[in-house]
Amino acid sequence: MCLLGCIVAACIFMLWTRHLVIVYKYILSVGLIFLSYWSNVSAINLIRENPNLLENILLDPGGIAFAIIPHSMAQWMMGAIFAYIHSGPRYDLIQKILPFSFLMPLILASLPFMPRALVKHSPAFAAILPLVLSKIALWSSSFDVIKTIFNGYQHAKNFATSFGLSALVENEWQRLNVPCVLRAFWIIRLCEELVTLVMSSEVPLAFMATIQSLLVSGCETVTAVLGMTSIVSLICHYVGKLFQLFLMSEDYDEDKSIGTVSAILFYILALQTGLTSLSPDKRFIRLCRNLCLLVTALLHFLHNIVAPLLMSLSAARNPSRKRHVRALTVCLFLLVAPVFLLSILWSRHTPSTWLLAVTAFSVEVIVKVLVSLATYTLFLLDARRQTFWEKLDDYVYYIRAFGNSVEFCFGIFLFFNGAWILLFESGGAIRALMMCIHAYFNIWCEARAGWAVFMKRRTAVHKISSLPEATTEQLVAFEDVCAICYQEMTSAKITRCKHYFHGVCLRKWLYVQDRCPLCHEIIMNPDPKQGEKCPEEQPADERPAPIADQSASTSSADRPNTSADASIERTLNSSVNHL
Repeated sequence: MCLLGCIVAACIFMLWTRHLVIVYKYILSVGLIFLSYWSNVSAINLIRENPNLLENILLDPGGIAFAIIPHSMAQWMMGAIFAYIHSGPRYDLIQKILPFSFLMPLILASLPFMPRALVKHSPAFAAILPLVLSKIALWSSSFDVIKTIFNGYQHAKNFATSFGLSALVENEWQRLNVPCVLRAFWIIRLCEELVTLVMSSEVPLAFMATIQSLLVSGCETVTAVLGMTSIVSLICHYVGKLFQLFLMSEDYDEDKSIGTVSAILFYILALQTGLTSLSPDKRFIRLCRNLCLLVTALLHFLHNIVAPLLMSLSAARNPSRKRHVRALTVCLFLLVAPVFLLSILWSRHTPSTWLLAVTAFSVEVIVKVLVSLATYTLFLLDARRQTFWEKLDDYVYYIRAFGNSVEFCFGIFLFFNGAWILLFESGGAIRALMMCIHAYFNIWCEARAGWAVFMKRRTAVHKISSLPEATTEQLVAFEDVCAICYQEMTSAKITRCKHYFHGVCLRKWLYVQDRCPLCHEIIMNPDPKQGEKCPEEQPADERPAPIADQSASTSSADRPNTSADASIERTLNSSVNHL
């Protein structure tokens, strides 16, 4: 029976608004019938205790009359509301009779010399007409109900087939506005708990004790945790929105994912730590620890907002000092906030696995911000130079490689920290699963990607070093710019096809292909494999086309991955692994 109720509730929750209105009208009409029956029974029992009703009304107007009149008014109102909302046949005669049918038991009970058996069963007789109308409405709409369920199933099946199951879930999540429903549920639950505390307390409530009690009761069930998660998601979303407005970067969409990722992180942490099964005191402590971790993750997300903005400001040579100052102010906040948080935590808590994990995340934020500031500074210096800075990309690569190496080391540290917790403190299937995910995405995939970048760069450097260096006389005789970056050349490499390029530009080009950007010939002297044609023997129309946009050749191969999506994925996987 409980399973059937859950299925019915889920089906009702999935309905469109127009269908929900019909369902709610039917439920309300049936509820009015039973409420009217209960009110009539109560009023008749009251009248039976006063057999001389007319005499009592005349002698004591404030007694029985004062109790009967509200019942009569309520019955008339319930009859009028039922006549307005019921989905049964709407004949004029029936619509006019309905309010009187609700009021009939009180009228019969007020008349003298009425049989007691008739008066006793009159509430049941009065409910027959509205119940019949409700039955007719239910049977007449049963085919529409079946058709609606079938059409909904077909729509979900076709949508999942065309766009995937995840797209279906996301679409239904937005259509049903689930976060708003969960927020409304959690706020109503919180208000109910607050009213209970105020009514049951004989002394004035302490503010902090009240907040603690409300937070503990707000996460005592899985559904309550979902409601709290929606509140956390909303807060994080507006925090990201506030920083976005401060940075004047309306075109950046990172803030849209902050709320979602924060909600996922908070809920997984709640499940992983068994938040709902803990005692109230331990639950509050665990909730505070989860929120501390969420704050550090939020700092990572804010860095993902400001880092691309810093790069765009430095690369675009933006003259607006206001935007530069705002971005640097956010960076200063991201440096001070982790230090302030760590100083408070280390001064009030003894060293533990949880504290070490929060410390690692906070230090990682500081390192990432320093790396972004160093890269930003290099690009600003390059913008103010009059000549081409060949070593710029090397410096940027070394700085970002250092930052990624620190992140990788922290990932390994968090893995061992989580393994210690799993083995000696608190295990669980969810924790083991998240550790496996962390080990694969944050350690193995990062190590493989970093090694691939390193080997690609090493190969390109080796190829470039084998090319002859152009002499001063050759550069003077050449008297042209680099065909890749269009900058003057104070030094250059000469390819096999006698073309001149900057060594760093040619190295970036080699990340993409081994052919000359100008003549499409092989830059190096390759060792032809068996069955492979040399470039001279290959028809011109079979040769690979050049890459027109030079910016594509200078993007990801020379620099470690710093995309916001990848950073969010690393932060999420690392966060849920540590507790």
